[in-house]
Amino acid sequence: MAGIAIYPGTYDPVTKGHIDICERALKVVDHLVIGVADSPTKITFFDLDERFEMLQAVFGDNERISVKPFSGLLIEFARDCGAKVIVRGLRAISDFEYEVQLAGMNRSLASEIETVFLTAAQRYAFVSSSLVREIARLNGDVSEFLHPDTLRRLTEKLKNTQ
Repeated sequence: MAGIAIYPGTYDPVTKGHIDICERALKVVDHLVIGVADSPTKITFFDLDERFEMLQAVFGDNERISVKPFSGLLIEFARDCGAKVIVRGLRAISDFEYEVQLAGMNRSLASEIETVFLTAAQRYAFVSSSLVREIARLNGDVSEFLHPDTLRRLTEKLKNTQ
């Protein structure tokens, strides 16, 4: 086992694709820290507290997973968590180029921290948070892509913003 790993993202909202990556990461690490990014350059539908709460609702009972918000450099967050591994999910080849660039930059900043890529399960390879939000906004059924608590929160927020 690889000790502690972080799985960073905006999770706006968390999807079953994210959940699948987390569950599979636990096969190779002892503890997974889900880092909920607070990025000033990214406009999110759910605020940081809401995204944190959604992840807590999904993973709160799992002792091997913790959820922490972060801002700033990813490698500093990894160091603060004691992580030696950054987990990243790949859905398609289009994700690969960007993720390799990120991994290279992170390696140049912190050579002691490795990036590990997990490919999305086939049934989630096309699922993204932005696509799920858009389908839900147009009254499409996204229940197969979201945890029930996340679906409830998304439905409520869409009702309150229209």
